[in-house]
Amino acid sequence: MRKVYVVNRNSPSATGHDFSPALHFGEIHFLSEGVMNRYSCNNMHREFSLKMRGSHEDDYIVPCSLNVMNSIACALFAVKHKRLNLLLYKQGRYIERNLVFGEGGEI
Repeated sequence: MRKVYVVNRNSPSATGHDFSPALHFGEIHFLSEGVMNRYSCNNMHREFSLKMRGSHEDDYIVPCSLNVMNSIACALFAVKHKRLNLLLYKQGRYIERNLVFGEGGEI
């Protein structure tokens, strides 16, 4: 079954947010919970790396919380899978957006 990685469970931007519509895309896994220090990038990297170790290229990231946390989670996924699958919340549901990156590092 696909996994949906939510960057933070109780972020200020997602307080009281119902992530259950994302269940349509897979099993929900939270990468962090609660307040995080925005300057603890190494800790975020370590924590997210461990939790995303078993990720697959057809899994998803739900960006929420601090921009730096979203950046690190998306970078880890993209480096590992050469693609990025996002679920973006829009008008009560999630929409899927996929980016595929080339092998040669094209920008």
